[in-house]
Amino acid sequence: MKEINDILKAYKKAVKAQQRTALATVVKVEGSSYRRPGARMLITEDGLLTGAISGGCLEGDALRKALSAILQQENKLITYDTTDEEDAKIGIQLGCNGIVHILFEPIKEEDAVNPIRLLEALVAERKDAVLVTLFSLTDKNQPGSSMLYRKEHFQSRVPERIQEEVLRNAALVLQQKTSSFENYLYEKNGVDVFFEFIRPAISLVIAGAGNDAQPLTEIAYLLGWEVTIVDGRPTHASIQRFPNAKRILVAKPEQVLSQVNIDEQTAFVLMTHNYNYDLALLNLLLDTDCPYIGSLGPKNKLIRMLDELNRNTKETELRVHGPVGLDIGAETAEEIAISILAEVKSVFSGASSSSLKVKEGPIHQQEIKNTI
Repeated sequence: MKEINDILKAYKKAVKAQQRTALATVVKVEGSSYRRPGARMLITEDGLLTGAISGGCLEGDALRKALSAILQQENKLITYDTTDEEDAKIGIQLGCNGIVHILFEPIKEEDAVNPIRLLEALVAERKDAVLVTLFSLTDKNQPGSSMLYRKEHFQSRVPERIQEEVLRNAALVLQQKTSSFENYLYEKNGVDVFFEFIRPAISLVIAGAGNDAQPLTEIAYLLGWEVTIVDGRPTHASIQRFPNAKRILVAKPEQVLSQVNIDEQTAFVLMTHNYNYDLALLNLLLDTDCPYIGSLGPKNKLIRMLDELNRNTKETELRVHGPVGLDIGAETAEEIAISILAEVKSVFSGASSSSLKVKEGPIHQQEIKNTI
């Protein structure tokens, strides 16, 4: 989500500077690649790049392709094939041994359903959504970004002939929470469709406005997470101390949950260094569906709190991450922040949080169903 927000900011600056732009999107990958389908990059006609579609090896050539799309004002699909070890013949060195299909779309400001408009609608709500992109591996015609689907409503410029089928598949992707590819027969040739499931950014609620919460807030902000600071002390919970927090709440424990929306992407970290505050808030959180609750401090502190609340069950102990964070030997506040954020990310991603060197199979999980 951070990449999308960065692209939207860059686009606004480009419009203000009267610069034309194009959006490059990875729509399909075969084999190994640094970025997966859904990776995006905005290119301005003066050569400014925002976002990334590779580890840096494709960006130079992508700039030339994007400028061509801007000049001709038409969508283009470019395929980079690195399965041939002599990839130097196309002027790039990927080293990934894969095939990457990238769609280039010039942004037409007057188009009410252009790719940027769809991305703006995506970030406007904290709800799961599906972005639908139409492209063709065999035909010159490239429809491009065509629909933003949510359960309650959708925006679309999908051709009427296939829209009903696309809507059915988008609803299924939203239900299964897994991106997919489909292929439909349309105008003699088939059209490939990338259904991209997108979740809102992680909402990190930090209970505690001490000095150790500052690096946690800053690093989470760099990740594009939405940070809320909660503390009972107005001298600590202030915009001066936490300039990049989205919200700052000066509140007692019993006032917090009425002011915070807890959804499937919400994580609470208790680190007020006030035992009674953490105790009261933990008791309230255990009655919610909050998917991640972390408690800073030693294990015996958490056990003591659960015992005092008469809630020390196996289920509760497994649910609360205490001590919060991954074991990386963290000592400083900055290192502890990395440890905490890494654990939160692994929980929401369903990842093992083990070393990649011991992982069998590809680095990226095969989350996208390929039915083409």
